Amino acid sequence: MHCTRPLFGMSGQTESEVKPNLVLRITPIDVDATLELRQSVLWPSLSIADVRLAEDDSGVHFGAFVPQHEKPVAVISLFDEPLPGQHLVIYGNDSPSQIKSARFRKFACDLMHQNRGIGTHLLLHAAEAARSTLGASIIWCDARTSSSAWYKKRGMIEFGDPFYKGDVKYIRMKMSLDADTCKTSAYNAI
Repeated sequence: MHCTRPLFGMSGQTESEVKPNLVLRITPIDVDATLELRQSVLWPSLSIADVRLAEDDSGVHFGAFVPQHEKPVAVISLFDEPLPGQHLVIYGNDSPSQIKSARFRKFACDLMHQNRGIGTHLLLHAAEAARSTLGASIIWCDARTSSSAWYKKRGMIEFGDPFYKGDVKYIRMKMSLDADTCKTSAYNAI
């Protein structure tokens, strides 16, 4: 498979070739541009209003676009949020500190565009943004157990116990971020 590494510009946009003859553009988008895809892929039985999060206004949202599509074919939302269950660490007389982490949520790829590397590139872009913009050293999510193998293939590991949101089973997953991870982990899965 042919893949070129993304080029991160000052605008937060990425352009790369995902599969031969498919050019992908990843760019920050407004939360409202994520809602239709979130609803149709993740929660089709809910209304669009029901997939909007209370914290969406404090998040950073990215969309992946392919030529001839005005709307994103994949979306992800990134939040500056501590790792669940993380204990504060106190060094000497210093104030308590935590390992800086970022959480991604509402990660969805249009069913007609799955299995092309688009989601992998979008996750990689979000990981790089978490590391370089938010200063995070860990990225994490609540993953549907039905998708956990996909995340594992991209370098994430499970932590904590499974739990349910409605009738959907989830497991928390995380990945350490460093410059090398953000450049190579997801590419190993393509």
